[in-house]
Amino acid sequence: MKFNLKDRFTSQLPADPILENSRRQVSNACFSYVTPKQTANPQLLHVSDDMLQTLGLTKKDSATKEFLNVFTGNSVMVDTKPYAMCYGGHQFGNWAGQLGDGRAINLAEVEHNNKIWALQLKGAGETPYSRTADGLAVLRSSVREYLCSEAMYHLGVPTTRALSLALTGDQVLRDMLYNGNAAYEKGAVVSRVAPSFLRFGSFQLLAAREDTATLKTLVDYTIKNHFSHLGDPSKETYIAFFKEVAERTLEMIVHWQRVGFVHGVMNTDNMSILGLTIDYGPYGWLEDYDVDWTPNTTDAENRRYRYSNQPNVGLWNLFQLANALFPLVNEAAPLEAILDDYKLGYDKASLKMMRSKIGLYTEFDSDFKLIQELEANLQLVETDMTIFYRTLANFNNKAPEEALKLLEDAYYNPDALTNAVKSKWNKWFTAYANRLELEHTAPEKRKQQMNLVNPKYVLRNYMSQLAIDAAENGDYTLINELYTILKQPYNEQQNHNKWFAKRPEWARHKVGCSMLSCSS
Repeated sequence: MKFNLKDRFTSQLPADPILENSRRQVSNACFSYVTPKQTANPQLLHVSDDMLQTLGLTKKDSATKEFLNVFTGNSVMVDTKPYAMCYGGHQFGNWAGQLGDGRAINLAEVEHNNKIWALQLKGAGETPYSRTADGLAVLRSSVREYLCSEAMYHLGVPTTRALSLALTGDQVLRDMLYNGNAAYEKGAVVSRVAPSFLRFGSFQLLAAREDTATLKTLVDYTIKNHFSHLGDPSKETYIAFFKEVAERTLEMIVHWQRVGFVHGVMNTDNMSILGLTIDYGPYGWLEDYDVDWTPNTTDAENRRYRYSNQPNVGLWNLFQLANALFPLVNEAAPLEAILDDYKLGYDKASLKMMRSKIGLYTEFDSDFKLIQELEANLQLVETDMTIFYRTLANFNNKAPEEALKLLEDAYYNPDALTNAVKSKWNKWFTAYANRLELEHTAPEKRKQQMNLVNPKYVLRNYMSQLAIDAAENGDYTLINELYTILKQPYNEQQNHNKWFAKRPEWARHKVGCSMLSCSS
């Protein structure tokens, strides 16, 4: 296993001078050096063949003892110095101060095919930022993160990636629902990959501490290495940098809404500066089309991070980043203008996205109302979002009265389709059929186009839970099955049709299938 190692982050940014691994406040630094924890009996469960190739590795490499040891934290690559990143953030709208990589350790940066990737372990032991926690992760959360990182990539959603999933052989104590019932679980490690793991909170913490010198160093580093097309650092470049971060964030969230993904914990420390989905914790997919749903038990009361509010939270988080960058710009107007552009840009991008989901490729003013009425109807009866939109591609606009029968598999309780509800649907399908007549697109062509944006397969929580339950019993075949299916989420894959189905009733309130906690 041979990497072309780089050290941009550690060579260009200030390090914490204290080398002992003790919990502490870290000032005037962007990271702390730290060594991963040795594990009792590491065992590789799965490796992403896509990421192996992306990093210039082979399956033969992944079968070596060296690969196992490096990507479980049991050995450190020659000429590398692992580190944990320092950052802060707002959690559920409240400033939390210093947070940092409490259970993530960056191994190194590597270059392949002119792209540089940061390699990171999640669950590899404590760091100066672990606070009262142990820095470890358990199998259930690691399976979820591993599968979802790769699933999102193949859905076309900007995301961090995952390279491998491994057991550590250690037992980890966790209170899964924060209800005082702690229990030991199997420890695990996921190796994560991204061009950078910098977050909004990386900049916020420095601004909050009024450490403008380090803030400028970090922003200049970020522009030089990840936004070099913007030019040399200057006030104008800082503004352009913020504009592009806002645009990337907007694009990411539009994709979330398109596929029905709910992040669950959009704290500013979980927002990538590159506009990538990061930190897969209590996420979920909208199954019943309830726009107020959040998968996070911690957020159950206020529902700050519910599906319908994700675009607004994205804007709120960008406002916090603007505050952090203000000391380098010293002018509010251009930053405010970018935030205003986000609002208008989201509305425009969302409408375009929704048009594509229902097969409209020209623009009519009436489309907004048609989409509004569709979303209202979807909430009248418990309706599966993924199945509805995927099946809608089969709609024959010459027979709108037959549409409800066509879509009956999307309804969790068909008996709830009262005459009043049916009347609203029939009215909508008639309007939709009339609108499709203006497209002059052949039904088969429209179906092909719609199936490129409406996935057939997503990683529903019950699917993850089945894989977790099997893995807890030493059976890892379902992890591989789901990984394989989710590499082609827009393809029919008829032999996997059992996964194109509504959430089973047993999963409605089952822990891990409906609501989840932030517990690792």
